Formats: sequence, C-alpha cells, structure tokens
Amino acid sequence: MDARPPTCVAIRRAPGGTTRKEATYVTEDRTPAVAENPEAVGGDEEPQQFKGRKNGLYSEVSDELAASMKTGWADTELHGLTPVPQAPYAAERRARLSAAFPGERLVVPAGTLKVRSNDCDYSFRAASEYVHLTGDQTEDAVLVAEPAGDTGHVFHLYLLPRSDRGNGEFWLDGYGELWVGRRHSLTEQEQLLGLPVRDVRKAADELAERAADGVPTRIVRGYDAGLEAALAAVLDADRDAAFKEFLSGLRLVKDEWEIGELRAACDATVKGFTDCVRELGQAVATSERWIEGTFWRRARVEGNDVGYGSICAAGPHATTLHWVRNDGEVRPGELLLLDAGVETSSLYTADVTRTLPINGRFNELQRKIYDAVHDAQEAGIAAVRPGARFRDFHDASQRVLAERLLAWGLLDASVYDVEKVLELGLQRRWTLHGTGHMLGLDVHDCAHSRTEEHVDALLVPGMVLTVEPGLYFQQDDLTVPEEYRGIGVRIEDDILVTADGNENLSAGLPRRAEDVEAWMASLA
Repeated sequence: MDARPPTCVAIRRAPGGTTRKEATYVTEDRTPAVAENPEAVGGDEEPQQFKGRKNGLYSEVSDELAASMKTGWADTELHGLTPVPQAPYAAERRARLSAAFPGERLVVPAGTLKVRSNDCDYSFRAASEYVHLTGDQTEDAVLVAEPAGDTGHVFHLYLLPRSDRGNGEFWLDGYGELWVGRRHSLTEQEQLLGLPVRDVRKAADELAERAADGVPTRIVRGYDAGLEAALAAVLDADRDAAFKEFLSGLRLVKDEWEIGELRAACDATVKGFTDCVRELGQAVATSERWIEGTFWRRARVEGNDVGYGSICAAGPHATTLHWVRNDGEVRPGELLLLDAGVETSSLYTADVTRTLPINGRFNELQRKIYDAVHDAQEAGIAAVRPGARFRDFHDASQRVLAERLLAWGLLDASVYDVEKVLELGLQRRWTLHGTGHMLGLDVHDCAHSRTEEHVDALLVPGMVLTVEPGLYFQQDDLTVPEEYRGIGVRIEDDILVTADGNENLSAGLPRRAEDVEAWMASLA
C-alpha cells in the first residue's frame, strides 16, 4: 500500500456535529503526528502547515511545488449526465416517505468511514435506507427532507464536493482525489440523482441551526454520530425507532427495477457457484479459503462484492450455521455447504445455498438426508404465493422434516406424532433456524419492519424471500447414530412472489440430488 501524502489534512465531521479540520504529517519514524496549531482548510489560501514540513518520505513541500500543484489542470467537469437508473424509483419512494411524516424534518445519513487499523479504513458500504431513497452510495452523505406545508417535503442531499486544488487538499489530504480517486462535483451529482445538493461539511451546523425552529425531527440512528450529536436536543429515541421501522417496511415490496437487480444478483451467483465447483480440486489441495476466494473473485467481477460473509463449510463445519472462518480442510467423501451471494453494483444481493458432494457423488446416507431437505424446500416453495401467510413456507418445510425425523427413528414415533413434534418444536434440535427471510439491499432485508407488516402479514406480489430448510447433526450429538454426526445440509433459493404464485430467481442452479451430480460431472 502506498504511503500517506506528505501532509494529510483530514476533513471530517467530528462527533458533536462540528467540522474537524486538522493537519497531520508523517514523522521520521513514519508515525502520524498532529501539527501544532493547524490552520483552517478551505478557500483559496494555502494553509501554512503545507509549507516546509519535513517527514520520512519527503524532505519538504516547497513553496514552488505547492504553487506548481495549484495550476495546469484541465477542466474535467462533466455535463449532460444521464440520471442513475433508479432515480425515478427513488423519487417514488421519497413521495411515500413524505406522505407518512407530514410536517416533520427527516434526516437519513449514508454513514461514515470506519477505521480498520491505524490509518486504513474498511471499504465503505452506504446505509441501505439512504441508498433506497437516493440511488447514491457515497460516504459522509445525508438526505434531508424539509417540511413544506401542503406540498409535503422538499428533499435535498448533502454530499462532499470535489477536492479543492487551490489549497492543496486534493493531493495533501489523504482523502483527496489524487489519493482516492475523482468524485463527482455537486453539480454533476444533481444531474445524476435528480436532487439539489449542498456541501456536506456544512450539514451539521445548518441542521443544528434549523432545529431551533421547533419542527419535529427524526433521524436514522447508528450511521452518523456527529449528526446525531448536533440534533440531540430535538431527537426522541422512540420517534426515531418508528422512523427506522417505516423505512425498513418501505422495502418489503420490490419495484420492477429492484426485481431486475435481484435477478442479476442471482445470475451472477450461479456463475460464482459454477466457478467454485470447477475449482474443487484446488480447494481439496488447499482449504475452504480457496472456495471463498473463488466466489469473491466472481462477486467483484460481476458486481460490488459479496452480500455477506460467504459460508464455505466443508465436512462437519456444515453443522455450524454461520461458519465464516473458512479455514478447514476440503476432503473427498464429505459434503460442502456453500452459502454465498453476489451483491450487485447497486447493492442488491442474492443469497443462495447448495450442499455439494466434494467428490461429485452422494453416498447413501448423504443422499437420504439431502433428499429430505430437498423435499422440505419443495414444500416450502409451493407455499409461497399471494395471500399466503409469511410463516406458511416455514411451517410447510418443518412438517416435512419432522416427518422424516420420525420415520428415521430419531424422534420416538411411539410417543410423538407429527403434530406433537411441531407443537413442542422437537425437530428444532436438528433444523435449528427459520426457513427464510426477506431479501433485497440487505441479505436479511426489512428486518426492522413492523411485525404486522412482515412476519405476521400476508405475502403480496413483489416480495422476494429465501426458502432455506436444513438438517444439521452435530459431531457431539449422542442422540443420533454415529454415521449421522458431522453431516449438515441446507438448500436455499431466492423466491419472488408473483401475481399467480412464485418464481425461483436462482433456478439456474440444480437442486435435486441427481441433477447436482450431473451438473458437477459436466464441470469436472
């Protein structure tokens, strides 16, 4: 990784809502230090701390170099930009938001960068609520809705403008464009997003000043501590929680553009699973990490990233529901549970699981367990249709699994029938988790929505959810025969509720045991 610039000027909103402007530099031992009395950054004047600063990488920033870096740059402003594809859909979502909170000020932050270690940040991923309402993905951004009487709200964005070349920010700031790449100007952003845009470095002060007008204010908490501090005097925790609930529920029914993005995510995920099967030989020679890396490469090529930490669980690791260490051996004769999803460049993610025989063929016991999970998934998918309860697909899948556990003698059929097993939840020792969840911008989408709109609601066309039953026999489970122990099977697909039933968006991957074997053989 390249060293930091000779003088780093961090321009970020600090906790408390004020703008922090501090100059740092790299000392002889290459540790960061804060300059004494750093001057304000901004405008056309060159801050004095840029001049003559010595460090371990550069002898100094001379006046001549500083003057040279100010001039000789082409005008790169872009004109006539086409709005992002989701702009009209985001406008419709904002209209629904406005109608739900008349007369209130609404603040939706994108979030800020988070430190990974020392002076390195994690890759930024904007808050789903912000992305859904704007189509933008930049850090330190804020969407604000100002009440406008009978007309609802006037929306505008606060975004970071382009780096100032006049004061050296673009090359002396570690977040300047020379270091992290060009960003759109505020004028360009207005063309792309269809919203008026202001300088985000003024957001905290301007919002704090406006808060004195007595207008009820809500914010999505947890993404921008500085803004929350600036508005602390007028915020109410219960009111903000209800705001987050509404925004989560706003994503329950996907529009046509979102469905197209989820189709693309599923199609890319099919490619990723195919890559992993083709490279199982390398995984056997190395570890689960090879599978993780193979899928991640496809996710980066096809979209933005993986939508969540890939579960590449070989052998007994498949009985750990969220096995993301991915550091175990991959052994022929065992099963690989691969749970992974590509997140598109628009941040919509797939979520698919296949359980694969590492040597290409299921043995008798593996197939018996796999077929039970497949049949449970078939029953669950069949229960997904308009007017059905959200819980119906879970109940249908669990019933099939309970029947098999009784038939295999793992539950005592002389004591319990299926109804009693389900009433007591005895099957859950081996089924463990719910059978699905909503899917979209978050892998567990709409998780903060109101219960009556989600888990207690009826399905309607446009909802997208997963159906993912599983059976997991732990290595140390003495209640099952020894040969079962260490086997875990899950099958998961992404299901769109349609007007007349459902559509499996991830149907490009085979599910029946014999089809899985034939598919793997074709890729060998």
